[in-house]
Amino acid sequence: MEKEMNFGIGFVTGRSNVCRIINSYYKDMLEQVGKYPEKVNITIFILFDTEYQNSKREEFYNINSEVYKNIKVIYITPEDIKEEEKKLMAKYDMNQDDMNFFFGHGHAKGRNTVMYYAIKHQMDYLLFWDDDEYPVATFKENGKNVWIKQDNILKHIEFMKKENADVTLGHHCGYISPIPYIDFNEKFTEEDLKEFIEVISNDIISWESIKEKMKNHNGVTYANKKIAEGNETYEIESDGIGKWVAGSTLCLNLNNRDKIPAFYNPPLARGEDTFFSTLLGNSKTIRIPVYHFHDGFLKYTEIMDGVYPKSLRKINVKEDHIKNRFLKAAIGWIKYKPLLLYIKDREKYDAEIEEMIEKLNIIVPKLNDIFEDDCFSALLTELEEYHKDVKQHYQDYIKTNEIWNLLKQKIKNDM
Repeated sequence: MEKEMNFGIGFVTGRSNVCRIINSYYKDMLEQVGKYPEKVNITIFILFDTEYQNSKREEFYNINSEVYKNIKVIYITPEDIKEEEKKLMAKYDMNQDDMNFFFGHGHAKGRNTVMYYAIKHQMDYLLFWDDDEYPVATFKENGKNVWIKQDNILKHIEFMKKENADVTLGHHCGYISPIPYIDFNEKFTEEDLKEFIEVISNDIISWESIKEKMKNHNGVTYANKKIAEGNETYEIESDGIGKWVAGSTLCLNLNNRDKIPAFYNPPLARGEDTFFSTLLGNSKTIRIPVYHFHDGFLKYTEIMDGVYPKSLRKINVKEDHIKNRFLKAAIGWIKYKPLLLYIKDREKYDAEIEEMIEKLNIIVPKLNDIFEDDCFSALLTELEEYHKDVKQHYQDYIKTNEIWNLLKQKIKNDM
C-alpha cells in the first residue's frame, strides 16, 4: 500500500482575510504537494476569534466550494473546544484549570489548540500560516521589484524529510514589523527610534534589523534572491537561551512531538513564538529557503490575485488604522518583555526593567506628539503591571508546558 503523508496547515485568526488567503492559494497548495513523490493529504485547521475585530462568525466561512471538494477543512469552534475539554477531563482525570492553561483563543492558546487538533487528526506535520502573509518573495534587481512564487508547503516537507528536523522555519520579506515609517526631525530623531526599538526588541525585531530598512527601503524587508530561488539552508543553533523562530512559516514535526514544546504568552500579550523558542534546546531546528511576504498593514491584498506592485511604499504614521495597529503591537511586546528578561537573566532583571522605564519616560511623550494622542502612555502602565506579575507569568509558562507534556504522554499511551 502506498504510503500517505498527512500535512496540516494551521490558521489562528481574528481576521476574515484568512478566507481570501485560502481561496487564493488552495490550487497552489495542491500543485505543490502534487510534485512530491509520496501522496500528501492536506488538512486546513481554522481557529477563529470573533472578538479580535468584533467580527461575525459567518465571515470566517466564506470559503469557496471548490476548496472543500479538494482539501479537508476543519473549523475549531468555541463549542468544539468545550466539548473536547470535557472529554479530556473525563478520560485523563485532568481538571478545568489544566484545560484553561492550554486551550482557547489568543496567540499562544490558539496555536496550542490547533496543534492538539492536528495530533488528534493524525497529522504528520503542521505548518502555521498567518492571515496577513502570502507565499511570494520580492527582491530588488536593477532597481526593480522582482516577485517569485514560493513553494511554502513543499519546501517544508522536503527539508523535514531531508534533515530529519523537528522544526523548520522559513523567511519573511515585506512589512515584517508593524512599525510605520517615521520621518525624523528635531522632535523625534533616529536616536529616539533606536531607543524605542531597543526597549521593545526581542530576538526577531531589533534596531539592527530595522535601521537599514527604514533608511533605504521605506521600511520594507526585501528577500535574498538565492534564498528565494531555493538555496541556502542551515541549522538554527541556541544562543544559550533559545533557538529563535517566528510564529508563521513555522512547521512542526508532529511525529517527533516529544521535541515540540507548548506556546505561551502572558495574558493579552504577544511573544508566543519567543517563549516557544526558549524550549527548543533539544529540537533540531532548520532554517529553510522559502519566503512569506508579510503584508503587515494589509495594504497589498491584490498580491493574492497575482497582481504584484511595481514598488512598495512607505506606510506613514498618519494613515488610517496605522496608529492603532502600531500601538496594539507595541503594547503586546511590552507586556511580554518582562518575562523574556526574567528568563534570560534574573540577576540583571531589575536593572533592565528600571532602564526600560527610564527610556520610555523620555520616548513616550514624543510618540504621543507624533500621533497627536496620549495613547502611548499606556506602555508605561502596562510595563509596570507586567513587571509586578512576572513571577506569576513565569510559573504559568512552566505550568503550560507541564500540562502539554502530560497531555502528550497520555495521548501517546492511547495510540
